[in-house]
Amino acid sequence: MADTDIWEEKKRARKKAMRLLERMDRTEKGLKEKLTQAGFSGEAAEDAVSYVKEYGYINDQRYAENYIFSRIREKSRQRIFQELYQKGVARETAEKAWETVFSLEQPDERALLCSTVEKKYAPGTELDEKQMRRLYGYLVRRGFRWEDISSVLEELNITASYGK
Repeated sequence: MADTDIWEEKKRARKKAMRLLERMDRTEKGLKEKLTQAGFSGEAAEDAVSYVKEYGYINDQRYAENYIFSRIREKSRQRIFQELYQKGVARETAEKAWETVFSLEQPDERALLCSTVEKKYAPGTELDEKQMRRLYGYLVRRGFRWEDISSVLEELNITASYGK
């Protein structure tokens, strides 16, 4: 590929990156993947990401803070971190963003867990073994810790009847 062809591809990738960022904020990894899917070479995609990053149009820290802020009342910390890692946000960046948002929001994960359980079952409900396993699985997949789940179910007096 001639130098002018490479430069033209980089220019097109930069324009595409700007258009993609107009619609929604993205992580560096997410933007690079989108550009590669659009047919740009790895070199052009990397150049475009560097270009928009240089101007502050892309910032994983800001992305993580916004992501956490919009989900902190719905999901557990563990689940949010898992989703951020999948989007390419580094662990340190996610933790720093969590601290920033947490200092402003101070979510109560226990209250979130309680409300999640209460959407499924009323306090004092007796479940069969299969229902209890499904409830635990549902809550664990949402990022809640086993100990917290047990404690909240006990508090809400949701019990299991095994083989009556």
